[in-house]
Amino acid sequence: MAEATVEDIGALAPIELPRLPASHVAAVVVGNALQFYDFLTYAFFATQIGRTFFPSHDASASLLASLATFGAGFLTRPIGAVVIGGLGDRVGRKPAMILSFALMGFAIVGLAVTPSYAAIGVAAPICAIAFRLVQGFALGGEVGPSTAYLIEAAPPHRRGFYVSLQYTTQDAAVLAAGLIGMVLANVLAPRQLDEWGWRIAFLVGAVIVPFGLVMRRRLTETLHEGAVLPIDRSAKGFGTYAKVAFLGLAMLGSGTIVSYVTSYMTTYATVTLHMASNLAFAATVVLGLAGVIFDTPGGWLSDRLGRKRVMMVPWALLLAATLPSFWLMGHYRNAWTLLGGTGALAVLASIGASSVLITITESLPRRVRSGALATIYALAISTFGGSTQFVITWLMRITGDPLAPAWYMAGAVALGLVAMSMMPETAPGRLRDSPHIAEPAPSQA
Repeated sequence: MAEATVEDIGALAPIELPRLPASHVAAVVVGNALQFYDFLTYAFFATQIGRTFFPSHDASASLLASLATFGAGFLTRPIGAVVIGGLGDRVGRKPAMILSFALMGFAIVGLAVTPSYAAIGVAAPICAIAFRLVQGFALGGEVGPSTAYLIEAAPPHRRGFYVSLQYTTQDAAVLAAGLIGMVLANVLAPRQLDEWGWRIAFLVGAVIVPFGLVMRRRLTETLHEGAVLPIDRSAKGFGTYAKVAFLGLAMLGSGTIVSYVTSYMTTYATVTLHMASNLAFAATVVLGLAGVIFDTPGGWLSDRLGRKRVMMVPWALLLAATLPSFWLMGHYRNAWTLLGGTGALAVLASIGASSVLITITESLPRRVRSGALATIYALAISTFGGSTQFVITWLMRITGDPLAPAWYMAGAVALGLVAMSMMPETAPGRLRDSPHIAEPAPSQA
């Protein structure tokens, strides 16, 4: 077998690069935090938003219109991925991240301050839909440039740790959104929540926008100066990267389904299992805590044990645990089984999640890294994130089986495992031990 080469001779150098400043890490991951904060905040207040912008004598029609507006954001994610992600490859990671974050801030503030239907008529729902479309466009272009930046700026043997902070901050935002939503729901009267209370939750997220923009303006560009990745480029062509894209879509699609099935646990507990609402909200808190606690150790482990091992072992355990966990929840219907089952599934999913994102990014060349990753990620989220909860609700309705979500999730996990097994190992520490990687020359100053 021919000896491989590396795109960046300094990427495997035995010296440890300087630690990435905490302020730079915060500037990058704040966009992902805002993304998930807004996602769950909208979900918590979908009823109030529906009454504000889509009033109707039929409450279910109002809610459906609100949820349809939320779903509209998924339509523009792939477009944003191509436009803003591509900008990150042509102009730089930094300007792409600044643009996506500015658009996110514009959209979240715009939705929060849009007058109600009662005040401005049909212009209210039009504005609400427009802001959701802008937000979807911005979010579609966020993940590619920001993840590319982290991998290029971080020390080679700490890339897993730094990229895992993307998911850690997302889950921290989920936790924050859940807590703020519960506080507002308990402190304000229903009429206050309908009229203006839900806007406070959005404006809390908007507060970080100016700080995030200032932090991102101070970043150093990595498109032409950061270390690139220790993957052999000499024999790779379009077919190879098409394979990476296909397998990446399968892995991210699998992870997206797992995320949205576990996020559905609140509705599942109340509607299907007929459990108390406070227990259902507690399941959301457990989900957020599991991610905050276990996302980063998963990335840290991938730097030391390799990406594939840290992806596949937790995912195999997740496959084995899915059906038993849902069966226990449905059979006993108490706090211990609901919170324990939700926690176990969330922990296993969190440990393996970061390695998926890292592996895909490390497998892509610098010249298309931002745009390709953004597109793969956006397609996975748009396709599977926008459909999962509808599909599992439909499956339970036509089959009458409360385990339908478990079967759907188990199938997605199995597909993800197959895709993971076909991906190459990309961790620098594991590549150094490979006899097919040429010894790098000394890095240049």
